[in-house]
Parts: sequence; C-alpha cells; structure tokens
Amino acid sequence: MPATSLADWLRAAPDDALAVLLRRRRDLATPPPSDTTVLATRAGTPGSVARACEDLDTLTLAVLDALLLAGADTDAATLADVQAMVEVDITEPLERLRSRLLVWGDDDALRVPPSARDALGPFPAGLGASVPALAGVDLSGLGEDERALIGTLAAGQPIGRTRDAGIDVPLERATTPVQRLLARGLLLRRDDQTVELPRELGIQLRGGHVFTPGALQEPELPTNPHQQSTVDEVAAGEAMELLRQMENLLLSWSAAPPPVLKSGGLGVRELKKLAKDNEIDEPRATLLAELAVGSGLVADSEAASPEWVPTTLTDSWLAAAAPQRWLTIVQAWLELPRLPGLAGGRDAKDKPIAPLSDEIRRPLAPLARRRVLMALADLPEGAGVKSVDELVAVLAWRAPRRGGRLRDETVRWTMAEASALGVLALGALTTATRATLEEDRANAVAALLESMPKPVDKVLVQADLTVIAPGPLEPELAADMAAVANIESSGHATVYRVTEASVRRALDAGRTAGELQQLFTTKSATPVPQTLTYLIDDVARRHGRLRGGVAECFLRCDDEALLAEVMAHPVASDCALRMIAPTVLISTLPLAEVLEALRGAGFAPAAEGPDGRVVDIRPSGRRVPARPRPARRVAPESAGLTGVQIDQIVAHLRAGDLAVGRRRGTSMRSHGGSGAAASTSATLEFLAQAVQDRREVLIGFVDSRGTASQRVVRPSRVGGGILEGSDNQRYPLHRITSAALVED
Repeated sequence: MPATSLADWLRAAPDDALAVLLRRRRDLATPPPSDTTVLATRAGTPGSVARACEDLDTLTLAVLDALLLAGADTDAATLADVQAMVEVDITEPLERLRSRLLVWGDDDALRVPPSARDALGPFPAGLGASVPALAGVDLSGLGEDERALIGTLAAGQPIGRTRDAGIDVPLERATTPVQRLLARGLLLRRDDQTVELPRELGIQLRGGHVFTPGALQEPELPTNPHQQSTVDEVAAGEAMELLRQMENLLLSWSAAPPPVLKSGGLGVRELKKLAKDNEIDEPRATLLAELAVGSGLVADSEAASPEWVPTTLTDSWLAAAAPQRWLTIVQAWLELPRLPGLAGGRDAKDKPIAPLSDEIRRPLAPLARRRVLMALADLPEGAGVKSVDELVAVLAWRAPRRGGRLRDETVRWTMAEASALGVLALGALTTATRATLEEDRANAVAALLESMPKPVDKVLVQADLTVIAPGPLEPELAADMAAVANIESSGHATVYRVTEASVRRALDAGRTAGELQQLFTTKSATPVPQTLTYLIDDVARRHGRLRGGVAECFLRCDDEALLAEVMAHPVASDCALRMIAPTVLISTLPLAEVLEALRGAGFAPAAEGPDGRVVDIRPSGRRVPARPRPARRVAPESAGLTGVQIDQIVAHLRAGDLAVGRRRGTSMRSHGGSGAAASTSATLEFLAQAVQDRREVLIGFVDSRGTASQRVVRPSRVGGGILEGSDNQRYPLHRITSAALVED
C-alpha cells in the first residue's frame, strides 16, 4: 500500500476525528493552524509529541515503543508485527495513539512521527541496536560474571560505560567480562568508553519477550472496606484538630509575628516554636504555615523589617463555623502551587529549603494533588487503600512520564497532607471531600457538619482546678472557657486549667465574680469544688480596687492608703505616676503599660470605661491588609477548548485546505498583476466586481495574531471596511493582503 503522509492522513480524516485530536492535544490549536499541513508539522515536533505522551499509560507507551522497534518512524509497519512484540491485546492502546495522532495509517501501514524516537529516547523498550545474526545465539558457554553483566543490561538501559570498551583483544587474551563479551561479538562497541547490548540478545535474556508480560498489566490496588460514616467521623476529628492548630498559629503570630528570612521563608527557630506550641512535628508545622499563607490568612508585611502577620481575613475566618473554616483551608490546599514536603530538604546548592520560600513553588502541584484524589474518588465509597506504596505503583503505571523525579514522592506527600487535613481517613475519601472535588460547596459543608461531633454544653470540673470538655464546646461556652481558663491539652477531649492569672484575665475582660461562679454552677456536670469558688472570690476581692482610665491614663481608688502604697513603690517612678488628688493618680504612659507594670509589682488594678465598668483593653493582635488572591484556575484536565471553539478551528482548517487545493489545482490570476501590490481602492473595486459576478476569490489576509494565511471566499457583500463571505465569515479589508479570482 502506498505510504500516506501525516498531512494527507489529516486531510482525509473526518471532522469529528480532528475535533478529538484538538481536544486531546490542546497545544496544536494555539494559535489555530491555517491548514492541515501546518497542523501536521506542528503535531510532529518533538516537544508536542512529548506532551502528548505525558498522560499515556505503560501499555500504550509499550505499543508506541513496539512501533519504533518495527521502524514505523522511517517506514510503514504492520499491526501483526506490533502485536507479536506486545503479546497482549493492543486494540484500545492503538486507538488512544491514533486519537492523539501519535500513530496514523491503516493496520497494514502504521506510521509514527519521526520525532517520536527523540521524545521517547534512543532505546525503545530498553533494547539496543538490532544484530539479526545474534538471534538464538547459544549463551551456555558464558561465565557467571558475563551472564550477570548482560543480564543487568537487558533489565535496564542496554548501554554501559567502561574503560574496557576501547580495548580490542582476542578472546584467549581477554581478562574482563567486557573484553570477553566484545571478543565474542555479544556486545557492541559504541565508542572508547561505551558498550551496547544487541537487541536480539536482550530479548533472549528476557525469556523471548520484548516486554515483561506482567509489566503491561496495571497493578492491583488492594483496598479495605469501611463504613463511609466511620471514614467521615475519623476525618472530622482530624479536621477539628487542624482548625485548632490553625487558630493557635493565627493567635500566636498576631501577638508575635515571626520575621521573614532575608532569602524569604520561615526560619528554623520559628518553625520549631510553632511545632512545639502545637505539639506536632516539623513537617506538619510546615504544612500549617503554608496553608495559612496560601489561604490568605497570613501575609508578608512587606515592611522595612518584614514579618509574617495575620491579615484582615483572619477575624472573619475565626468567627466562621467550623465546616466553613475547614472548607476554606482545603480549597486553598487544593489550589496551592507549592510542595510543602520539599521543606527541610536541600536545594541545588546544597542549602536547606525553608518553609514559605520560593524554592518549594511548583505550579503543577495542584494538578498532581488532584490526580491522587481523583484516583481515590474512583474507588467505591468507604474503600481505603491498604498501602500508599501500592497507590504509588498504580499511578506510576497509569502515567509513567508525568511528574518528573518527584512523581512518587508527591503522591506520598499528598496522602500524608490529605490525612492531616481530614480530606481522607483510613485511606478513603470522605463525603465532604467528594463534594468539594465536585465543586459542591453546600453539600461539602453539610457533610462535614453531619460527621463532626455534636457540640456539648457541659464540662467536668475537677478538684485540682482542671476542667474537662468531653467534646467540642458550644461556641458561647467555648468563648467563656477560653476567657477564664488556659488550655492544658487538646484533642477529642480538651483539658483546661483555672489559675489565678486566668481568673484575673476574665475579670479584666469585664466579667464579674458572680458571673464566673454562675458559669461553673450551670455548666459543670460535676459539683463545683470549693477550691474553685474560693479562688474566684479571693481574686475578685482584690481585683478592681485600683482602677485606671485614659488621661494619657489615670488611676483612681477610694482607699487613700492603697494609693499611698503605690506612690511609695518603685513602680510609681517607672510609670511616671503623679498624684493629683488623694484618690486619683495620672501618668504620661499608655494605660496598658501602666496596668501591666502594676500587676508585675503585685497590685491588681483593673481598667474602666467612661461609665465606670471594667473593660478589656488587651490588644487583639496585629493585622495587615489581605492580599488579593489570584483568580482561581481551572485544573488542566478540565480546562480546554469548548465545542464551539473546536468546530471553528476545524472549519478554519478545512477552509485553509480548500485554499491550498484551489491554488495548486486550478489556474488563477491576480487583479492588476499582483494582488499584494494592489491599492486598497483597487482591491475594494475588485472585490465588488467579484460580488456582482458571483465569482470565488482567493484572498490572502493576516489575522489578529499576525498569522498570514489564504482563504477561498465567495463574496456576498463589501462595505463598511468589511468583506463578508457567503458563509457569513467577515474579513476586515485592511487585513487583506492580496486577492485573485479562482478560475473555473
């Protein structure tokens, strides 16, 4: 059968086949090719072929390798030749290759682009150059060292570097395995330092197979069945722990923002402190920091001494319900163009990679992350993978050319991060995560709310002044407990401790002793111990006897002896206190500083408002303006051309082919001798005459991208600076460079 060029094959292909091609290989459509010759040239470039191979599985790539072994890049190959090498059904893989234009032609004349060998490497299937004379050669006389050497070359790449490659000695004088194999003709010398194992010998060492049969089958992915409700509940616990840790980070960095390193990122000391404060390891602390910045809750202050400071979004995030907060963090993680797992490693200059630094930026990270989650989404509900390594093997088989050197590590990092975020549990996706992947925010929030433990409205007060919350507290009760007690340990049950300082903090915030006693009486499921009652009463008795206000600030007290005691203390000088009345002192320092100094000196002052009531003047933490987040990008798998756009490109191709066909197959003449040189008025007159005579015209024009092409047009109207064809296509006259009648 005569050879068919790629351009001829495309020209004869139906429109729907071209549409599939443009959908599978989007790079071919940008900019739109002027005709199928341009499309064929573009499709045959090494870069385009390499991109088209990225999402092919191991079996499909093996078929492409077999075609290269059969010489389909230089001459036509038959389906039977390829089938004999692959030894499994190749119907579907061959169709995938055809749909991507990596193979074209009939079954008895299959061809591949010549650049495929450049894109896939010089050794298809890991086999070397063919030496037909070595087919079925007897290897029984080889020594163990010689067998080991050629066995290694047969299992991997067929070439090896050795100093013995340049030594040519007869067999009887050969002293090394390489010298003996070269003398026997079982190795080929490529240069003075490189040897190559012949193809026939490699196949023989593989048991007569070009490909190991087992390697062409997708590995199994063993799973453990779980109740979906169990998966959701376990993941909800992790989600709550994540939210607690993120709250701690935001509150901690509000009070003391960590500095930004000169080279960018977060320092080792600050990372260790974050890990210690949250009782987590450093990789998880890195993930927290990355998510805080990635979700817009923290940003670089960009000051003279830059710091990582919470943004104005922090307050609204802290006030939102738990499911809403979780969804914000998870969506930021899905779109995070960074690999937190790289932090702590070494860069190309052997320097440590810091969290939040530019070294861990990877624009394709969201695609890799979603690819892992979609593989889990394909499993039945509640089915969890038994081993991450088994998932790594499956994904590597499905796309061995995607992901680069970090391909497998990215899968492991994604699974670890997803578990920490409550995106999955027990190796299975949660209901909320499935809804999130489907862009169903409402169902994601509802699913997480359903799986989270129901808030409790009671606590257990112990005699040692600890308070146990047996689950997540109702928001109002949680705020009350945070005001009057310190968190001692957290988890599914949170342990608080009430101290003198924590009670004074609650009184400073405006609560009264009676309100605190009422809080524990009504909210404790156990009897309130007397030690707690005495502690509250004792602190309250001393609290607020000395009151301050803003003058720059003032202190007032009905007990003149107490004010005299204050003035006699060294703190009076430190705070620049001055008595203006027997019961009133003033200071030039801010009230917060004065009260802090007095408390350090052993006094128990309180701040009051204009109405005399106790007020809370503690700072809420630093904030910087939130940075505008970039527009959300569609995942590369789902992004692409619309059906209408593809139809337009196909029509554009067909029109270009028509112009090429008419130019080559029909005699034409240009108006005025040269259409390119004709003036605008002459061209306009020429086109108007073509409209009147109902004649087809071959026009040359330049599109908005600056691409020159030609079209055959039957003009229907010329006016207003526009040439309108009978197919409703419109061409601006100032972009038309030439015009010629098409002769019948």
